Amino acid sequence: MRIAEYRITRYQFARDRIIGDSQVRIDAVHVAALELVGEDGQIGLGFVQSLFHPLPAQAEIVRVFEEEVWPGLVGQAPLALVHRVQRPRGGNRRLFGLPFEEALQVALWDLSAKQAGLPLHSLLGSRRKRVRAYASGLDFHLGDDEFQTFFAHADALGYRAFKIKVGHPDFDRDLSRLELLRKTVRPGASIMIDANEAWGAKEASVKIHKIHNLGYELLWVEDPILRHDFEGLRMLKAATPQTMINSGEYLDAAGKRLLMQAGATDMLNVHGQVTDVMRIGRLAAELGIPVTLGNTFLEIGVHMACALPEVEWLEYSFQNLNHLVDEPMAIVDGWIQAPERPGHGLVLSEAARRQWAQPDVLPHDQLDRPPVDARTAL
Repeated sequence: MRIAEYRITRYQFARDRIIGDSQVRIDAVHVAALELVGEDGQIGLGFVQSLFHPLPAQAEIVRVFEEEVWPGLVGQAPLALVHRVQRPRGGNRRLFGLPFEEALQVALWDLSAKQAGLPLHSLLGSRRKRVRAYASGLDFHLGDDEFQTFFAHADALGYRAFKIKVGHPDFDRDLSRLELLRKTVRPGASIMIDANEAWGAKEASVKIHKIHNLGYELLWVEDPILRHDFEGLRMLKAATPQTMINSGEYLDAAGKRLLMQAGATDMLNVHGQVTDVMRIGRLAAELGIPVTLGNTFLEIGVHMACALPEVEWLEYSFQNLNHLVDEPMAIVDGWIQAPERPGHGLVLSEAARRQWAQPDVLPHDQLDRPPVDARTAL
């Protein structure tokens, strides 16, 4: 079965809460669905996402795709493409003009698994069908009342692990959020913090020790310092035996390899592109380094999480995206279930295409009210 057609559908809508961290603030969704259609009519689905700025109008997205991407796809077998090893050199080593990379990998793997008649996690070699999810607030810009409401909702849904954003210029605010969380969620919950590179190495060591001395037990500290500061990460890892350092989110596959080879992290954070995640996840397994799955669009990462041997956790951030597909990933009592349907199990909702597709770029003040998701609504 070879790739015969494609469809691109552009969406733009408001988020139901402001998400972000110590570095960024995001209040709208900018995404396009990419559907690759095989000769037999089967569809591989991926999503092109721009976090901070609107994607161009749909006609321009199609133009760029036609020029840069489609010639390398049409008439090709998807299973061959996902396993192809590229040898980029010189001027060929570049990204597409629009962020198609992740959408392409996800859509091609979806189509390949459908061609094989297997759920994606099975095609990737899984021995399990679920993984623990932790509730991630992306909560830096929420007020204290909103913060407590969010995590109380997550706790009531059965989550037993919670990650909050830190890295505020006033460290007392970070400590206050930890105390609010402790008062809000169940006793004995696992707690993680994410500084999004807000600290320096020495600063991070001092702050982590202060948090520990105040009685807060942390499962991990995520991205405490700059991604390429391997020496600082090594120092921090040695200086804070009471918790694990989780790093690598902002590095590409080559950077993740160097991070692990430098012995600069206790845990590796991966997400997004299926081929890259599996390749670097296999290296992590060889080195005995645990892997965590960060945010992946509509939790597609559950397939990689179930297939890799070192993964215990997947991030779930309660984003109002579920209306885009007919049946989102199931999450029960803090465990996310990998679908048993062929492919990754997500099918683009025709109702959402009719209601929420937006081919032209809209100013933010012209966006409709955010779509309501019963699972994420507070």
